[in-house]
Amino acid sequence: MTVRRAADVDVFDCHHHVGDVAALLAGHAADPTAPDAGTDAVEAEMAGRLAIMDAGGVRQACVIPGHGYERPHGIADTRRVNDEIAAYRDARPDRFPVAVGIVEPQHGRFSLDEIDRGHRELGLIGMSFHARFQGVSMDNPWILRYVERMGEHGMVPVLHALSENVDEALWKIVAVARAFPDLPMLAVDAFASFEGTKEANALAEECPNLRFDTSLSYTFDLMEPFVRRHGAHRLVFGTDLYSPPVGRRISHLLPQILESPLADDEVAAILGGNARALFRVAG
Repeated sequence: MTVRRAADVDVFDCHHHVGDVAALLAGHAADPTAPDAGTDAVEAEMAGRLAIMDAGGVRQACVIPGHGYERPHGIADTRRVNDEIAAYRDARPDRFPVAVGIVEPQHGRFSLDEIDRGHRELGLIGMSFHARFQGVSMDNPWILRYVERMGEHGMVPVLHALSENVDEALWKIVAVARAFPDLPMLAVDAFASFEGTKEANALAEECPNLRFDTSLSYTFDLMEPFVRRHGAHRLVFGTDLYSPPVGRRISHLLPQILESPLADDEVAAILGGNARALFRVAG
């Protein structure tokens, strides 16, 4: 059997978070991209991220703001993090060709305008929803309205699906996907638990428009049957990498995927081709 290496595959990581990780680590980490952090701190954070990518064999990634950002000023704070993620992308478009923004369901109709601005002014490829940080359930009516508006712009909904949290239960993700069957969507973190992995296998057939990323799974062995059952085109490589120094390495899943018995074209699709197709990124 031919031994594959990361250098042999053009790897695209669909799931990088940039910014505040204090909410993730109970307040023990500072935000390296906060407004008062300074340009040097942002550049240092990016240099650290690129070093991790280079060491792990990842050429490009999609960047998303961290969902734990403080928002005492409401929509103004959300606009700020969307501006910042677009600027982060623009600083190194060769490594970060696309960026996904955030809209908050609790901002109601104002988030519809932010979706429009994100598409028209910032060139964001999609919007990310992480209900556990947003004070709503994933099947909230506002999220459905936002996804509808995103579909009008050809944007990709990125739906965090951590089964340990009832607001992000996979059946609620499926309800969103089922409401817009012609709109491709990306469910991230669904394989983070054994039960979530089983549930994703059971529910994927109901929503052919759903793609799933590999983030937070502890072994590719549990995802390989998913590929056999639903096709390699349904799985997208993602790591859920946070801003350094919290993020320190690329996922242990990358070598497992390379070493799997899947065909070369299936491995190439999972590690890069599927994300490029979903986000419309040229090779």
